Order: sequence, then structure tokens, then C-alpha cells
Amino acid sequence: MRSEKTLEVREARAGIEAMRAELARRGGARAVIAVADAHGDVILLERVDGAPASSIRIAMNKAWTAACQATATRAIGDRVRGPERLDVAYYGDARAIGWAGGLPLEHEGVVVGSVAVSGLPEDDDEAVAEIGRRAILAAIIGSASPSTPVGIKP
Repeated sequence: MRSEKTLEVREARAGIEAMRAELARRGGARAVIAVADAHGDVILLERVDGAPASSIRIAMNKAWTAACQATATRAIGDRVRGPERLDVAYYGDARAIGWAGGLPLEHEGVVVGSVAVSGLPEDDDEAVAEIGRRAILAAIIGSASPSTPVGIKP
């Protein structure tokens, strides 16, 4: 039997709070921020006041793609636009997206979830997502006991 590690809501909240604070620090930037579990299913999503509705689906798709492909969405986009010229359908699902802003979360060598931001320029989406990623990893590490990591479902 296999057991699976994935994020819990407490850890997802740490990422959402950090990303929300970064958006505020950036002068009230408007975006949609999301945290997903190991399967790419959204745990928490927040649409900051004024963020475009179209960014909701994009943030969810970035989170799904980053978790399922275990790679940053920017890397997928680079591959699609690069010399290989892959069609994004190569990734096997209409949710696959190649715009920057989705990052996988790895803990102990396993993807346990992802974070995503949509609504800003791509570099800014990715920078805000990185802040959320770091906050979640800090929450995971901070809650770990010597024997079992708390907040990671075995």
C-alpha cells in the first residue's frame, strides 16, 4: 500500500497570506492566488478585489499544471515555444498551461502541492508565487517534529 504526502489547509493558508501580503506591498496589485494539493486540486483560492474574473481559471490551471507536471509552468511554456515546438495538448489535458506563475511545492523529494498566481505580468505572477511557495515550505518545516512531519498527510 502507498501513502501520499500532500498539503493541508493550514499550510495553504500560510501561502495565501504571504502572497496576499506581497500583493499589498506591491501597491495593491490585483491577482488571483491559489494553492493546490499533490494532485493539483485547489485547496484555497483568493480573488483579490479588482482582479479579473478570467484569472480565476488561469490560476487554477497553473496550480494544476505545476503539481501534475512537477515543474514550473514557465518551463512548460518555454518548451512549447522553444525548438521542440510542442503543442500544449502534448501534456494530455486541456488544463495544461504554459504561462509563468505556477510553481510546484516539493518536500523531502516529493511534490506535495503547488502555488499559482494570475493577473499580473508573468514575471510578477511567478515572483509572488515564489513568496507563497517559501511561506508554505516554512510552515511545513516549522511544524515538523523529529519523527513525523505535522501537516503532511502520510
